[in-house]
Amino acid sequence: MGALLEIRGLHAWYGASQVLHGVDLRVDAGEVLALAGRNGSGRSTLAKAVMGMVRTQGHVRFAGQMLAGRRTFEIARLGIGYVPEHRDVFPTLTVRENLALGFAPRGALRCVSRLSRAPRFTLDDAYARFPILRERATARAGVLSGGEQQMLALARALLGDPDLLIVDEPTEGLAAQMSALLGDCLSTLRERGVAVLLIEQRLVLARRLADRVAVMGHGAIVFDGSLDAFAKRDDVVRDWLGVG
Repeated sequence: MGALLEIRGLHAWYGASQVLHGVDLRVDAGEVLALAGRNGSGRSTLAKAVMGMVRTQGHVRFAGQMLAGRRTFEIARLGIGYVPEHRDVFPTLTVRENLALGFAPRGALRCVSRLSRAPRFTLDDAYARFPILRERATARAGVLSGGEQQMLALARALLGDPDLLIVDEPTEGLAAQMSALLGDCLSTLRERGVAVLLIEQRLVLARRLADRVAVMGHGAIVFDGSLDAFAKRDDVVRDWLGVG
């Protein structure tokens, strides 16, 4: 399959502070790519750059369309779901209201490939995958536990019917049982043909799900290869992930 997301020479800034320094990366259709790196390496900034949330310079193309100059909601409607590290649910809205915000409005701009198929995910899918969301449908999102908020953020992103899901540290701070449940959901995405850019520091999920691993350091890609190739690169693990 060809590249679904193609990034070349991408630079990004927060104000006057430059964080990304010429990132080159691709995510193929239906692929799970794990993006690893220490805190501060630029992984989350890369996700925000793709979503049009920071000032950038360079080339970002998704499903054949350039993303430069598009607003975040327009990028999402093209088929990119985004679950940020801090979840960003709407705390004063109910679970049901948060989920309703995930649906793209009728007549929204969509890629041609998305116009020719039925949606991959429905509200019933979300409730079947995460039954607690049905049980707590009328509760305000702000009273949910961290794991429940993560499930809500992920389910909301899926209801937008993405071709690519960018998910930032989905299991950070969660109990093992909750982490396993989220891993099962990401595995289902792969089965349904959704590409995933999985930002993860510890690579626990990556070893289970990923087709490929990329490592960031100092705002650039310092390794990009298969899981097998990554397993042989002790130098990459030592120098860029801080693991002995």
